Amino acid sequence: QISKEISDPCMSYITSIGTANPSYKFDQSSIATFMARSMQLSGDDERKLQVLCRATGIEHRYSVLNDYGKKGDFDFYSNTENLEPFPSTKSRMKIFQEQAITISLDAVSTCLAKLPDFDLKSITELIVVSCTGMYAPGLDIDLVKELKLNTNIHRTCINFMGCYAAFNAIKLADVICNANPDAKVLIVCTELCSIHFQKENTENNRLANALFADGSAAVMMESQSRKGINLKPESFYCDLASEGEQDMAWSIGDQGFEMSLTSYVPKAIRNGIAKLTASLLNQASLNLSDISFFAVHPGGKKILEVIEQELGLSKEQNRFACEILKNFGNMSSPTVLFVIAEICRTLSDADQDKRILSFAFGPGLTLESMILRIANC
Repeated sequence: QISKEISDPCMSYITSIGTANPSYKFDQSSIATFMARSMQLSGDDERKLQVLCRATGIEHRYSVLNDYGKKGDFDFYSNTENLEPFPSTKSRMKIFQEQAITISLDAVSTCLAKLPDFDLKSITELIVVSCTGMYAPGLDIDLVKELKLNTNIHRTCINFMGCYAAFNAIKLADVICNANPDAKVLIVCTELCSIHFQKENTENNRLANALFADGSAAVMMESQSRKGINLKPESFYCDLASEGEQDMAWSIGDQGFEMSLTSYVPKAIRNGIAKLTASLLNQASLNLSDISFFAVHPGGKKILEVIEQELGLSKEQNRFACEILKNFGNMSSPTVLFVIAEICRTLSDADQDKRILSFAFGPGLTLESMILRIANC
């Protein structure tokens, strides 16, 4: 056994990524119309809201709720002019418990479909990520039951970290795979942001309601590579931009989870992104010119523009994040995995050993970064 470990050292590879969205798809203008009604806006205020929604760079978003495309006869919200009584946190968590498993299973199915003859019983660890819903027994146990995984599987839940949480899941899976030659770690990031819609007319609510959506991503990480495209984590670096601590936060209120999100966030990222990038690249003994692809969490259009300006990236280099933002909005933790999956769809054998630089941001203000090397086997 000792000689085997020496000759066949443990490593870590992302061998597949699958994504999924709920069935209800809405264009941004329809959601803006719902927002204006719920906030009881008219005239100039409604026009300003429509301008804000157009300025996000988002064309479509997905939700587990069909009310956002309606003008009445709502299923979740109250059928009153001001939507009162407004849904409680309890009612929103009921929706999460009912709907999160379905979209999670869809993402897992898409992920595993790329791995021929994969044995679900071979999965050694399950990591479940979410900041938009919690219950117990939780989504992790529901996945074990629905997928018929081994009941003694190691389970970890990463909750309430927001948009950067997928990085922490990948870091944990990387440690596990590097320690166990038989490791097969399934990561599931599922967020139902739309169930936390808030109708009070504040800057925080206008920004959050205009950006966030629902989605799920599943990642398989293994200690052994597979035939085809593999992504090998090479380096991670995290830092805090403490001056933006109050500008991005997430708390539990009586009527859903409440997002604090101000227009200062892009400035805080601007102040920290160059230092973060330099620290990550220095740690990996690389230069920015060694990076071939960029997978930026599309927290918003202004965030993407700030990163382009500070790092000298072209629109073409940042196109993957822009496409995900346009077609899906900000889905919190799975969003950066959607971007990486989009990059993977373009890769070929010619991309062997090229590198992907990825960023994500969240409460704190937390700045996460990661370098992935493309390995074709």
